[in-house]
Amino acid sequence: MQASAQTLSDAANSSVAATLLGWYDTHARRLPWRRLPGEARQEPYRVWLSEVMLQQTTVAAVGPYYARFLERWPTVQTLAAADDADVMAAWAGLGYYARARNLLACAREVARLGDFPQTEAGLRALPGLGDYTAAAVAAIAFGERAVVVDANVERVVARLFAIAAPLPGARPAIRAATATITPDVRAGDFAQAMMDLGATVCTVKAPRCLLCPLRTECKALALGEPERLPVKAAKKAKAVRQGCAFWIERDGHVWLVQREGKGMLGGMRALPDDGWVARSDGHGVPPMPGKWRAGGVVRHGFTHFDLELQLMLCDGGDLSRLPPGEFWPVDQIEAAGLPTVFAKAARLALTDR
Repeated sequence: MQASAQTLSDAANSSVAATLLGWYDTHARRLPWRRLPGEARQEPYRVWLSEVMLQQTTVAAVGPYYARFLERWPTVQTLAAADDADVMAAWAGLGYYARARNLLACAREVARLGDFPQTEAGLRALPGLGDYTAAAVAAIAFGERAVVVDANVERVVARLFAIAAPLPGARPAIRAATATITPDVRAGDFAQAMMDLGATVCTVKAPRCLLCPLRTECKALALGEPERLPVKAAKKAKAVRQGCAFWIERDGHVWLVQREGKGMLGGMRALPDDGWVARSDGHGVPPMPGKWRAGGVVRHGFTHFDLELQLMLCDGGDLSRLPPGEFWPVDQIEAAGLPTVFAKAARLALTDR
């Protein structure tokens, strides 16, 4: 397979959108945040909220969080007025917690402006909105012609145009190719159709090419190797870090701290730890003098490293030396909104009680 992209004819470029939109009119997925073809456009708040949640997270995982957020904060104004800790706790378990901090910053700026900007350029100027999210909201909520490229679209276009350069270097070519087939009208439906095609037909493995509405135009299929594209760089082995978390329980309550607002897991409630995020020199040092014993090891995978977190249990100590925090009822620990790694540690601690 050649290393450069195969080009489609002008006629093929123009027919791709029409063909795909016809397919979408029949096969569009019903999703909580989506309006189907022919329905009024979805509210920009709901489009934006779903797109932020869906970044690097599956549709199945996002659904319940999306519903709970809308129930609690039905408008961008109510979200803007929310307490940071409440939003971070509601986000717990979705991962990539910088998204939640950016969500609040963006909501507060939109509330200050009075509403969402209705152009891609205006949306891009909001805090925490990258190129993809700005384009998606512009196209889906406002009908602006915008080039929307997520992982599903990236895969469809790499195959459609036989773009064989490895990722991430191929992304400019993929975006340019997507621009050639993005229509002036129904741009939001087209973006969602591309996403649906990638999620249900043009899948990572075993693509269902016989069912694909674009199979006659697909250069990768014509070359006989659609599953080979897009080409991804070899993954590097993840580093493994070690750290400690500390369970300090008194009278049915456990001591929780509030992590600093920036950085990994920033702004979240958590168990005290030994600073493993920053590879602190105090590795393994408890937050206060006391009688400590090992309670097991929690393993958790982050994007760029794996963590082995030793849980330490306190059987007595000097509570006057505790770091700033609060005692939280153990029987309500799920309501604390702990990040997944600390929720795992809490479950491990509860098996010891």
